[in-house]
Formats: sequence, structure tokens, C-alpha cells
Amino acid sequence: MTSAGRPRPKWSRPDSGRRTRPVADATSRAPWPLAIPALVAVAFLLLPLVGLLLRASWRDLPRLLGESEVGGALRLSLVTATIATAIALVLGVPLAWVLARARFRGRSFLRALVTLPLVLPPVVGGVALLFALGRRGFVGQYLDQWFGLTLPFTSAGVVLAETFVAMPFLVVTVEGAFRSANLGLEEAAATLGSRPFATFCRVTLPLIAPSLIAGSVLCWARALGEFGATITFAGNLPGVTQTMPLAVYQALERDPDAAVALSLVLLVVSIAVLALLRERWLHPGATL
Repeated sequence: MTSAGRPRPKWSRPDSGRRTRPVADATSRAPWPLAIPALVAVAFLLLPLVGLLLRASWRDLPRLLGESEVGGALRLSLVTATIATAIALVLGVPLAWVLARARFRGRSFLRALVTLPLVLPPVVGGVALLFALGRRGFVGQYLDQWFGLTLPFTSAGVVLAETFVAMPFLVVTVEGAFRSANLGLEEAAATLGSRPFATFCRVTLPLIAPSLIAGSVLCWARALGEFGATITFAGNLPGVTQTMPLAVYQALERDPDAAVALSLVLLVVSIAVLALLRERWLHPGATL
């Protein structure tokens, strides 16, 4: 009975929710025609990693990672990936805001161009960089003539190649955060006299901080593992442009144990990235 003396409606009975449990249990059970291919897919994805772990020479791992060439490739990869991520933050965050908030003709086309490196083969990206910023490129020739600046086959070329490939990951992630951010807080700051750039720094960026961190980690990890654009645009010069993926490729021919050691480092980095992003990405309903 309700407080007015009328009987409680049937649809509001407390036990009404329990009637849906059998249906939920039935829909959550994987039928065997789906379970078997799923298990095969899991095995297909995990078996190569297991093979890598079994092949590793764990006793010699410290010695292999301590070699000069391996250590140099590791240091160069960490430094260039970090610089590439910093450049992506400086350039990519404003670009993400423009794509999310600005209204102009051709915005969809611009978004498609920005995300093109996500699907473009990295080697093609390296060729494009070479013909744009190389010594004979339509921009690189003027950099060489006017400033004496040569980018291909230098450490700066490695940074540019990694930035080109990795920055779209940051832009796409941050753009989605800008779209879903609470505009009411920004409007409230504007009514209190806050200037647009101050509102952006003090209100908008803190609102999207989790997505900004997630995008930065994804960008850094992608830059760390870049291979195709780097070897095409910057080459494979030990101590100058040879990053960890390039060192793995070269070591496979002369020292497979060193290749496995470097591969394990990249594997640990990948696992660390997944661990950092598990709350943001690896839960039901997570979207980009």
C-alpha cells in the first residue's frame, strides 16, 4: 500500500528486477560456434609472445642490454619518442580543439587528412616526408639553401618521422575529450570575466586531463615502436638514427639474442602502456 492508501502498481514491485536474470545469463553465454573461433584467435595472438619469451636468453639479458649498440638504440628511442610526444602535444592539442569546436567549411575533410597517418603505411609516410623535407623536397630544398638545415638521415629526422606517425593518436583522443567536455563550466568562467585562453588553460585542460594523458601515452608508445617511416626518412645509422625497432631488424641477421632482448624491452613497454590505460580504455563501453 502507498501513503495515500492505494495499492502499489504491479510494475513497481521490488522483485520485478529478478525476473530478468535468467535472460541476462542466457545472453551472456557464448555459443560454441563463437567460443571456438574466439579461443583460436586468443591462441593466435598469444603464441608468438610465448615463443618470444621461451626464446629469450634470460641469463645473458643484462649483458645484451648493456652492449653499446643496444644501449645507444635504447637511449635514442626513449629520447626521440619523448621529444616527438612533446611536439605532438604542442601542435596536436590546438589542432584537436579546432577539429572539435571550430565551425568552418572542410572540417570533415581536414579531419580525414589529420587521421590519414593512422591508416597510411609507414613506409609511404617516410617517402612523403622525404619528398617534402628532403634536400630536394619542395620545402627541404629551401631549408638547405637558406639555413643549411638537412633533416633526412639525422636524429631530427627520426623525431619528425615519429611525430608524423604518432601525433594522430593524440589528436583523435583529445578531440573526443573536447567534444564531451562540460561546456557549462567554460561558460561560467567566461561570465566571471575569464579570457578565452585563460579559460582553456585553467578550465578546459583540467577537464580533459585523463584523456590528454591517455593520448600522450599512446602517442609516445607509437613513436617508440615506429619503424617504416623512420628507416625510409632517417635511415639506420648506429648511434645517430638507429632506434630500437631498427636495431631489432638489424640484429636478427647477426645476433638473434640481441634482437630478442630488444624485443622484450618493447614488449615490456607495451604492457606498461596497457596497464596505464586500462581504466580509460579497457572497460566495457570505453570509446575513443
